[in-house]
Amino acid sequence: MSWIKKEIVYLKDSIPQIANGVLIFLLVSSGLACAILLNFVNINGTVIAFLSIVVEVIALIMSYFLVRKYFIEKEPEDNKKK
Repeated sequence: MSWIKKEIVYLKDSIPQIANGVLIFLLVSSGLACAILLNFVNINGTVIAFLSIVVEVIALIMSYFLVRKYFIEKEPEDNKKK
């Protein structure tokens, strides 16, 4: 029973990371969703491609800002004390 309790606490602590992952997935797949929606409206294929690429570029830029904290390299604690 303690194993289940430990896993639930771990899951609860990682909710912000899970939400961040879901948001990144939605942003990255937004170009495809845009293309599908425009196809249902019977828009020209060239317009669909252009708008989907624009939406995808905007989504990728937003995704970069969401994950840029993972790219920052941290110094080890031993180097700071010296």
